[in-house]
Amino acid sequence: MQVLRFLAWVLLAFGLHLASTAAPGHEEQARTVVHMLEYVGADYPAFVKDGVVLDTAEYAEQQEFAQQSITILRQLPKVESAPDLVAHALKLQERIAAKADGVEIAALARALREEVIMVYKVAVAPAQAPDLSIAAALYSAHCASCHGEHGFGDGPQAKGLEPAPRNFHDVEAMSVRSPFGLYNTITLGVEGTSMLPYAGLSDEERWVLAFHVAGLRATADEQARGEALWKKEVGKNRFPNLTALVTATPEQVEKDGGPDELAVLAYLTTHPEALRQSGTSPLALTRDRLEEALTAYRKGQPEEARRLSISAYLEGYELIESALDNVDAPLRKQTERQMMALRSQIAGKAPVDSVAASIVRINASLDRAETLLGGEGLPASAAFISSLLILVREGLEAILVLAAIIAFVRKTGRREAMPYVHAGWIGAVLLGLGTWLAADTLITISGAGRELTEGITALLAAAMLLYVGWWLHNKSHARAWNRFLKDKVSAALGKRTLWAMAGISFLAVYREFFEVVLFYETLFSQVGPAGHSAVMAGIGVALLLLAIIGGAILRFSVRLPIGPFFAVTGWLLALMAVVFAGNGIAALQEAGVLNATFVRFISVPVLGIHPTMQGLVTQAVVLALVVGVALWGRMRMVRVAGQ
Repeated sequence: MQVLRFLAWVLLAFGLHLASTAAPGHEEQARTVVHMLEYVGADYPAFVKDGVVLDTAEYAEQQEFAQQSITILRQLPKVESAPDLVAHALKLQERIAAKADGVEIAALARALREEVIMVYKVAVAPAQAPDLSIAAALYSAHCASCHGEHGFGDGPQAKGLEPAPRNFHDVEAMSVRSPFGLYNTITLGVEGTSMLPYAGLSDEERWVLAFHVAGLRATADEQARGEALWKKEVGKNRFPNLTALVTATPEQVEKDGGPDELAVLAYLTTHPEALRQSGTSPLALTRDRLEEALTAYRKGQPEEARRLSISAYLEGYELIESALDNVDAPLRKQTERQMMALRSQIAGKAPVDSVAASIVRINASLDRAETLLGGEGLPASAAFISSLLILVREGLEAILVLAAIIAFVRKTGRREAMPYVHAGWIGAVLLGLGTWLAADTLITISGAGRELTEGITALLAAAMLLYVGWWLHNKSHARAWNRFLKDKVSAALGKRTLWAMAGISFLAVYREFFEVVLFYETLFSQVGPAGHSAVMAGIGVALLLLAIIGGAILRFSVRLPIGPFFAVTGWLLALMAVVFAGNGIAALQEAGVLNATFVRFISVPVLGIHPTMQGLVTQAVVLALVVGVALWGRMRMVRVAGQ
């Protein structure tokens, strides 16, 4: 029997893992449980009806599945605030022993499977919608010999096989199979049968085959009907992402959503790219994450809820902030504060009703934002202004720092420092491009990861700016500068200062580069093809403005007498240290690393001023250091002048 052989294979594989010196990863063990629960939910209803066991051997296998799930769950580490998975597995086992109705068992198995997936972060969906253009060729090469060219289980090698290959057009049998369950079978195979594991295929190829065979049961008419319904927004809540799609079974979808959602499932299974095109806008993702956060919070999982609420902001809402700023800046600020307040509520273990009410208010704000940004895309004027402000805002800090450092090098004639400065910003651009390409093709960089990187680099840059600013301030007095020239006229700048300049050059550019690219990717998708020229025009004008600003700093600063030059440059870098410190703390708060305590204060992001206690205190400390160093330097100069 197919299921019995599969169970034997699972038990054998698990036993071998336990016997090995390297313990299996938690996700791998959890995935085994998920796979077994998939089989329980699919097969039990066929063998037990109205309290009567129709097949004793198959019923015994269902009991073994339930027992083995309990065994593995007991060996997995407990996760704080997670539901009691073992208790739920024991309940499933108890109901199987009582020969409960198949609908109840399927529901219990499905609920437990979803909890295991959530608690142990089991990856159940492909990273992106599979490309089904290669499906027919893959199927013909690897599956047709047994399952038949059209999937009826009548391939040339099917004769005499026991059990017979699956007929993918068998509506009853395939109605309880999800793409995820089919993917697992393709990956693991079924020991002792002709269904061998296809681990040699890439992960993407196995997903392609899973979607292909899952879609064979649906007729062309049903798919066409599903497409029409999908375009009318039917099924958008049921299938917000790939995870929802790959874990859905036709039987459950039809039961919950009727024939319309079943037709939508048939369409999406054969055209998963449609899900990617319509279901992943920043605001849609924000709503999805907020809903998931509320679900997790209701289940007593505050840490997971907080993670999801952070993701709702960083992976979704933050990407439309620049565009929204141009049409309704107060709404942008209000929504941002609402989302940060929600995170504080979750961290403070607020009542569920309060958290739910906060999410309702956030969704209302998101609805207003969507209305303002709706239509076929942003108008050309709004696209131009958004593009212009994104680059000017993000590039201004880097330009100010680079221009100040280059002006210093030119003013002092210390040309040996230029390679360090240029190496810093060029390296930042190259690494930024590499990070962008990697995030686009190889790995997924989360919003939290992006903000964490920005926060750390901003604080490091602030520290280096304080050092260089202090060094420049010490040279601002004419007598100190003359002594410096006398001591250093034939020597290069100190290596520590050179590397500090290179480090500032690198950090000032890198911390902005990847975020700028991300914002422009979102802006291009929002404006549509008709608005691309307006975005490019905005980029061009922004680059021109930044060049003018940088050129002006270089031109006018080098004309200053040496003392005022060092004083102005030192104070500029000190100001940028204060700005970087404030923005660094804000980024760490957005990443969820630091808490945010709001206070009544002005908000000036361009100066790094954000109305939170943590950010303002940090900036006050940095400013106090700057003023203290300045006063100490002045007192020292007075003493030197009196000698």
